[in-house]
Amino acid sequence: MTGPAREGRKLRRSFGWLAVLGVILVIAGIVGLVYVGLATLTSMLLFGWLLLVGGVVGLLHAIESRGSSFFWLAVVVAALNIAAGVVVIRHPEGSAEALTMFAALLFLTGGLFRLVGSLVVRGPQFGWTLLQGAFGLLLGILVLVNWPESSRYVLGVFFSLALLFDGLGLIAIGVSGRQIVGMVADGGRIGEAGGTPGRAAAGVSERSSEDDPDRSKN
Repeated sequence: MTGPAREGRKLRRSFGWLAVLGVILVIAGIVGLVYVGLATLTSMLLFGWLLLVGGVVGLLHAIESRGSSFFWLAVVVAALNIAAGVVVIRHPEGSAEALTMFAALLFLTGGLFRLVGSLVVRGPQFGWTLLQGAFGLLLGILVLVNWPESSRYVLGVFFSLALLFDGLGLIAIGVSGRQIVGMVADGGRIGEAGGTPGRAAAGVSERSSEDDPDRSKN
């Protein structure tokens, strides 16, 4: 097997694994949308472990760089991450309520700023910005009105939708990548096969000219 063919097969295999990972993420997203409460707890536990691991890594990095000007700042940030990770892991439901409240306030403030900005500026994207602001404001109000019950499904829905769309994106990249690599490989094989008859015809023409001197003179 030639080098380009081997590389093409490796690329096709890599894109295939991307598509498989995308399918797994899509399945996880669909399951999360069906079991929203479980998805919320799972997302909070993942968030807590990310904070904990990030804090430990940051603390180790701060210890390695002790004596520098930012040593104590790095230690404080790492300690806060570790403490927040422990709290989230031990109390995922309470942490979900706090994060849901924070998300609702972000939706409210972001939607309000977009509404006011679109009415004041009235730029070329006026209608789209106005719609985004109204949607964010409405979403924030709905979450706050149903809080803390909304904390059981809001984060799970967002987490599941993120998995679903990321999985669809990976599937699209994997399938299109495999198709592109296959087209390039098929084009290369056609080019190589097409070059052989041409060379053979040239060889036949040269031999016929040598056998018939009068034809070669003409």
